[in-house]
Amino acid sequence: MSAVFSALESSRNGLSVYKTWLDAIADNIANVNTVRPAGEDAFAARYVVAEAVDYGGAAAPGIGNGARVQRVAFGSDEGRLVYSPGHPYADAEGMIRVPDIDMNEQMTSMIVAQRSYQANVSVVERARAAYEAALRIGSR
Repeated sequence: MSAVFSALESSRNGLSVYKTWLDAIADNIANVNTVRPAGEDAFAARYVVAEAVDYGGAAAPGIGNGARVQRVAFGSDEGRLVYSPGHPYADAEGMIRVPDIDMNEQMTSMIVAQRSYQANVSVVERARAAYEAALRIGSR
């Protein structure tokens, strides 16, 4: 029975990591066209840094419970200078600053995070079904 609870805990942790990752990706995509004056910092992309969760202790070394978000890191705020003389934020040379965010990378990361989230949901559903089946067996 503890294996079912371990699977639930591991998947719960995974769901939290992938939700945070999806939130960071959504933030990056939402700000991909954020324009700033050339003299200011560009929008800095968000990146999730995860770490393994090892609750095994001395009784079961190396047995983990998935992962957790260690922190959210920020990419470079240098961005790219783009020539756009008609833009209201353009400087005397016609330059504006935009984030250096690669949409292809963001979309690929979004697909990976979404599928990983779905895989963890599937594990939770299967573990719940196993737990319910065990309860039915015990009640007979």
